[in-house]
Amino acid sequence: MRVAGIDTHKATLAACCVDDIGQALAEQTFPNDPAGFEALLAWLAGLEVDRVGLEGSAGYGAAAARFLLDQRVAAVEVPPQLSHRERSRTRRAGKSDPGDALAIARVTLREPELPPVRTADATRELGLLVEAREDLVAEATRIRNRLHADLVVLVPGYSASAANLVAEVHRKTAGRLLRRLPGIQAELARDRLARLARLTVEVDGLEDRIAGLVADHPLRSLHGAGPLVTARLVAEVGDVHRFRSADAFAMLAGVAPIPASSGQVNRMRLNRGGNRQLNRALHTIAVSQARTYPPAQAFIARKRAEGKSWREALRALKRHLARTVFRILSASAQPSFSGS
Repeated sequence: MRVAGIDTHKATLAACCVDDIGQALAEQTFPNDPAGFEALLAWLAGLEVDRVGLEGSAGYGAAAARFLLDQRVAAVEVPPQLSHRERSRTRRAGKSDPGDALAIARVTLREPELPPVRTADATRELGLLVEAREDLVAEATRIRNRLHADLVVLVPGYSASAANLVAEVHRKTAGRLLRRLPGIQAELARDRLARLARLTVEVDGLEDRIAGLVADHPLRSLHGAGPLVTARLVAEVGDVHRFRSADAFAMLAGVAPIPASSGQVNRMRLNRGGNRQLNRALHTIAVSQARTYPPAQAFIARKRAEGKSWREALRALKRHLARTVFRILSASAQPSFSGS
């Protein structure tokens, strides 16, 4: 069996073909454009490649992934966490695109449960909204931190009047404290406060839009799956039929158990692989259920009674939730949105 790994970039596609023991057979770099796709296809055919793994198939590699699927090439998605760990085993000095492609190829060869690459659909558009909201939240956090530093200098002890810069009432208080202060720093602080108010409105608008899109989605019936978590799950999973089984889904989510047993002690360790955004969404649901949902609390209690630590019990709950999410998504033929 021969497989190829492709490391995708804005302008290029670095490809490496390996044999059935992971030995590199050929390497080549192609332009990331239609002519490059044709050349890549001919190169793969000449090497009789059976399977292709792409890292970044939803980003810079999206067009190449669609082309390969249209040409009936078996193309799978390789999570960057898996290829990152594999890079240290390539025994190549430094970091290079061909070395990255080799690592991707070896992961593709070793992991039979990798899902097919994604194609553009409504779930991808939902993901763009979620990412846009997270970008705005990150920018708001940066501005809030800088504004806090300004206020500490300009109005010592301001926090006695404005406990935080998140709530609107406290931002208005900060605005009154800054209103008549002279100097460039005060002027910039007022600008930051105004920008923070605009960002808050933009974030709220995106959250309302996302909530409307997933209001009728079956995942909303899952305890702890709020609108944002549901949107992240839907966006990261895409078409659930990409996954051959619940185990394959759990592998991508990074919640598949990894044995870490020794002697008579049977334990599972933390899985740092898979899609971390998907893992984060499941973790959010698990923590919420562990705090407020009696069935999940009983599940945690049973695991603790078996000798597992709190973290191990929570990982077991995440694995259980992965099965539940997979079952809910599989039961609905298409993701259900209430908006457009």
